[in-house]
Amino acid sequence: MEGGSPDQESVGSGTRRSSVSSGSRSRNRKDFLYRFVDCGILTAKLEDWFISISEKSALKKPALDVPFELIELQKFDYALEGVSFQQLIRMPNAVYASTSDAVEATAYLAVEDFLHASVKGLWEAFWSHDEPMPFSVSCLYNANLKFYQAEKAIANGKLEGLCGTGILLKNPRHPHGKWDHILELALLRPDIRNLASDSDQQPSLSVLGEALFYAIRILLSRSLSRLNFCLSSNTVFVLLVDSQYGGVVKIEGDVNKLDFDVNNVYDCAAEWIQKHCRIAVSPIDRIWNKLGNANWGDIGVLQILFATFHCIIQYAGLPKHSIEDLAADHSSRLQTRRVERQLGDTGVNGNGVFRFQCHGVSTEIVEVQDESINMESEELMKLEIGSVLWLEDSNFQKGYQINEVLRNGDLTYYVASPVEDPGKSLFLYVGSHPSQLEPAWQDMNLWYQVQRQTKVLTIMKQKGFSSKYLPQLSASGRIIHPGQCRRPSSGGNCDHPLCGTPILVTSPVGETVANMVSEGRFGLDEAIRCCHDCLSALSTVSSAGIRHGDIRPENVICVRSGVRHPYFVLIGWGHAILEDRDRPAMNLHFSSTYALQEGKLCSASDAESLVYMLYFSCGGTLPELDSVEGALQWRETSWSRRIIQQKLGDVSTVLKAFADYVDSLCGTPYPIDYDIWLRRLRKNIHEEDHGKEIDTSG
Repeated sequence: MEGGSPDQESVGSGTRRSSVSSGSRSRNRKDFLYRFVDCGILTAKLEDWFISISEKSALKKPALDVPFELIELQKFDYALEGVSFQQLIRMPNAVYASTSDAVEATAYLAVEDFLHASVKGLWEAFWSHDEPMPFSVSCLYNANLKFYQAEKAIANGKLEGLCGTGILLKNPRHPHGKWDHILELALLRPDIRNLASDSDQQPSLSVLGEALFYAIRILLSRSLSRLNFCLSSNTVFVLLVDSQYGGVVKIEGDVNKLDFDVNNVYDCAAEWIQKHCRIAVSPIDRIWNKLGNANWGDIGVLQILFATFHCIIQYAGLPKHSIEDLAADHSSRLQTRRVERQLGDTGVNGNGVFRFQCHGVSTEIVEVQDESINMESEELMKLEIGSVLWLEDSNFQKGYQINEVLRNGDLTYYVASPVEDPGKSLFLYVGSHPSQLEPAWQDMNLWYQVQRQTKVLTIMKQKGFSSKYLPQLSASGRIIHPGQCRRPSSGGNCDHPLCGTPILVTSPVGETVANMVSEGRFGLDEAIRCCHDCLSALSTVSSAGIRHGDIRPENVICVRSGVRHPYFVLIGWGHAILEDRDRPAMNLHFSSTYALQEGKLCSASDAESLVYMLYFSCGGTLPELDSVEGALQWRETSWSRRIIQQKLGDVSTVLKAFADYVDSLCGTPYPIDYDIWLRRLRKNIHEEDHGKEIDTSG
């Protein structure tokens, strides 16, 4: 190493955090970082661990998770539809690239341009088009772990010593960069292209070890930094790229759990990786085509852009324009394209299968057959009151007659009765066709409402959850379409546009709280009973680690039919959190503070959403919100001024006390004590009902 570690300058003489450790521990951490300089030693220490995870992979078990779910990337893809990224000038010579592992200078220049265009495009699209971008891109020189512009490094004969390219905070005082200012690091590794042909193959130990080495240096530098990170600084994204392919490695862990033994830095780091670190690796996909142009619209670039998006959030905070805001315009853009291509005026033939299109004179080639096959299922079925829909469920056929058509925002669902039992009412949800190549934004919501909710309710049923405050899975399956089904024997669907469309049927049926509020029928009794019943539902599923993630007035119903005392059921479980990688729905009015900040739920998040719903349902004023920042500001103001508690206190002292209790838990790891609040609420229901019989189940 030349000149020791650059982080001596980065971390300064101290820190200004509220949770500053002792001076001795801080010095140990600096000394640890100063000695942690050899990637090869760390890689050697991880050899046994790597062999064990490779054996798991050989047994077809996922040794390492993926950093992003496909549904997350699809949402992000919709949001980027209207975003234009800067045309790259310097591109890798992919056509003439050598098959050896030698790295060409043009590749570093191309990566630098690619990262600059990526971060600039994201900044202008999500944060600010007017404010200057506060980031820069430079190459990392391995000999002294400092950053240089690629052109200058190559001109000064440092090409062989370059090992990666980073996105950093701009800081004129530190032209060679500071490690706590690194947003993201891209390692140029020509050997990753072998992984592109085998999606199940893990990166080699040398590749993964290098990514982990630099990630630990970044995490240690952040822990000693004077910067105030907007969100968690415990996550680092490292990109793996070459002249054609790229992927993402996500490293997450709390370095406070690392044993800072300055005489044994590599063993301590290796132990921390194995015990306290979560590693996720994306598939390796093309990010440049064979001509050297960036594939901005392909999944390889998309997952790199998504990683960069999360890195910007760590330093700049949540964007002014959320992914949901930009993605919501997808349907209008899709419709505009259809109108421009004169695909809008259509007619349906007698069988309701094919539609005929009338086109004017156009210079554009339009493939009419594909457009006619990819018709929206709801448009084809025209489900109206009196319509009968048939479902295939485990080799049985069940018919349902539509009795009522309901709407939940942009989504349509139905109240239906089984053909064999006309007196019984059920909720019926119809999804979008699984083979749609370009689904509308609403179809993603349909996927959550039908397919994802079916999965969640099935798990609940398998676990034996029995509570009248939870929806029950009545049936699920696929539509039986009219005409002969030519489904191949190997599985899949036939070419009929309705074949394979999923259906979900649940019970019981009731009126949403949103409708009750709009008609002025949600009072004191309903508020206390609703709070009790929703908490009971949450308590039941909490034993399995399940959380709802989308509590709002449209997802709570009041059941009156066939019961002595009305009760509430918590429905809409499509966004439920089953495992850590799941993400809740984002609602500016009803999502918890932690969900808006972190994109995750804490133990009190569902209860916090329930408080917001009760506040609104009891007459509380909800402001017009158009950004996450505005939503967080409203929450901070409302809680600090006790606006929510006062409003609920006007209805019931127990609801006010519950709001105070939830406020004390927000953002903490402490679990909700459901039992004590169910008892207190049940007691108030008993008092309000003047001795009537109260159901205490759940």
